[in-house]
Amino acid sequence: MEHENTKNEHNEHLELKQECGCHEHKHEHHEHCEHEKHSHGSENHGHHHHHDHGCGCCCGHNHGHGHEHNHEGHSHEHGKELTTGRLIFAAILFVAGIITEHLTINYSIPGLKYSLKETLCIIFFCVSFIIVGKNIIINAIYNLFKGHLLDEGFLMSISSIGALILGKYEEAVAIMLLYQVGEKFEDYAVDKSRNSIEEISKLRPDVATLKQISSENEKIELTEVSPDDVKTGSIIIVKPGERIPIDGIITDGESFIDTSALTGESIPQKVRVGDEVLSGSINMQGVLEIQTTKHAQDSALSRILDLVENATENKTKSEQFVTRFAKVYTPIVVSAAAIVAVIPGIFIGLTSGDWSWNNNFSIWVYRALMFLVVSCPCALVISIPLSFCGGITACAKKGILIKGSTYLEALGNTKIAVFDKTGTLTKGNFVVSHIHATDDAITEDELLALATHTEMFSSHPISTSLKYAHHDKCCDEVKLENVEEITSKGIKAIVNGKEVLAGNTKLMNQFNIEYNECAEHQDGTIVHVACNGKYAGHIVISDEIKDDAEQTIAGLKKLGVSKTVMLTGDNQRSAEIVASKLSLDKVYAQLLSEDKLRIVEELHDELAQNNKKTGKKGTLIFTGDGINDAPVLARADAGIAMGTMGSDAAVESADIIIMEDKPSKIVEGIKISRRTLRIVYENLIGSLGIKGIILILSALGISNMWLAVFGDVGVTILAVLNCLRLFSKARGEK
Repeated sequence: MEHENTKNEHNEHLELKQECGCHEHKHEHHEHCEHEKHSHGSENHGHHHHHDHGCGCCCGHNHGHGHEHNHEGHSHEHGKELTTGRLIFAAILFVAGIITEHLTINYSIPGLKYSLKETLCIIFFCVSFIIVGKNIIINAIYNLFKGHLLDEGFLMSISSIGALILGKYEEAVAIMLLYQVGEKFEDYAVDKSRNSIEEISKLRPDVATLKQISSENEKIELTEVSPDDVKTGSIIIVKPGERIPIDGIITDGESFIDTSALTGESIPQKVRVGDEVLSGSINMQGVLEIQTTKHAQDSALSRILDLVENATENKTKSEQFVTRFAKVYTPIVVSAAAIVAVIPGIFIGLTSGDWSWNNNFSIWVYRALMFLVVSCPCALVISIPLSFCGGITACAKKGILIKGSTYLEALGNTKIAVFDKTGTLTKGNFVVSHIHATDDAITEDELLALATHTEMFSSHPISTSLKYAHHDKCCDEVKLENVEEITSKGIKAIVNGKEVLAGNTKLMNQFNIEYNECAEHQDGTIVHVACNGKYAGHIVISDEIKDDAEQTIAGLKKLGVSKTVMLTGDNQRSAEIVASKLSLDKVYAQLLSEDKLRIVEELHDELAQNNKKTGKKGTLIFTGDGINDAPVLARADAGIAMGTMGSDAAVESADIIIMEDKPSKIVEGIKISRRTLRIVYENLIGSLGIKGIILILSALGISNMWLAVFGDVGVTILAVLNCLRLFSKARGEK
């Protein structure tokens, strides 16, 4: 009561102090024995366009049109950005010029070469051209001196100026006007992409309320500090409506928390004393006292933000292809345009003797100008990175964090899906179901106590279940010495002077202990125990299959995944029972870490041979959560870690992190990835196809500059609009 009164009094008169102090950031790495795992039982584009699209996380494309164009602040180095108002005004003048062209005004102005109608048209078109084309031409000239000869600004400038020289005023303006409209659409798409990432970034709380006991009067003090200044093990207060700033365990209070920002799960979760809560979650009801278990920089939310912000460091083969393609494609087409402009005119001149500009060369120069307009691969270099950015963002909002577009593509091409068992397909909520003591000198409680004390410093779910079962059964003083973890086998320790072994059959074999198989309970994990070189008995620990595990396997097969495989250190019988319930294609049991890696290598070789036969690019994904899964996660085409249960080593090695411990998220991720790839292929094939047709028509003289402009700007706009479907989908599925 005294404590509560103190707390209430303090809540009425909060003394908030802003502290700034040094803190040590220590990482304490404890390598625990992993039972299944330790095994009980037997993860610029360059098209010379220099816009840095600063898309926050993903796009990262640097396309360089002759104007150093930065979408982060969208600033041009040379000349001010064309505002929407000026663009609209230029469009009005353009329309006015077209209307004037079709008027029946035949009035001539004395002393002028052109009629009133012609003069008005020239004024309207030229003023409009200056408004929309000035910055592009200035930057093209600037980049010309920087060596960016074949960037888009240069191509557009040459084409439009050439059209003016040829008297095609209307088309000259159209080139620049529609190009600027395309820029606006591109800016909108990139801003939308960046805003999607900023929405995630806003989840980071600015302050944490730190609870401290005053050394002077022993009163409780609440101090608002930066989350970065909160040390591990500190107590923080989170009020209703506030976002949890740091990962921790609830020490006082109960509430419902909203984890949708982290996991995509919209249903609030009830939490109470002892429950772990993640940063970024929203406290919806009562006041919570939370003891921090991590530093702010290592908490779940920070991990999400870091992953999303750095997601484009790994470019996909598609992106890399476009970058290389643009560097080769544009010079080739420009060379072709030069040939179209010169060679036919010379040939006609030699054969007919007609060397006049109007009758011979002008028509071919005009066709060459159309070539230049069509040649720029904007639609590709803009849309493909933007598509992957949209896919990564959509996954992030579903609680699926992907470290780069390379892995998003790999996920979409999944043909073999490999899973760890414990904590991945099963809940990892182990319960001691049976205790079989075989030594008459030892009771079941004593056997449980020996195993529990041996496993005391392990954080594996199996160890946790032993400690839970042993709780309050034996309160004797325990002297624990010489604890030795034996990788993938178990633990050896001196407990109260007795040498105790606790682990799987491989551990027993290593120390030449004759053990008994558990004939009665083959569906659980068996922990064998030996004391002073003599077999003492075994403990049966049961696990449950996750609710959505069966749905996950069925969903993968429906998506065309050809093989589903489970790898486990557990005994063969237990593994087969789980595999049968889930309808897995293959199961491998009683594996060490190196065994898992070897099997994945074999599966990868098998897949490579199949890819060679079919001509397709199928991939292998692996999902796990333990320390010993790290090598396999790193080897897979896409390694997937269960984020909330997974070890730090697994999360660091993984390419994809599932924030919610639901394997069904993998199916969702594959669907998003395939939707992304479909949009990429649509833009790739559509853009190249349309451009190719228009280039041919231009060379044959069938098309005009309007069609050429559509082949560049129009196709780019269509590609960008196609990309925006991903962002709309991401917002709708939040």
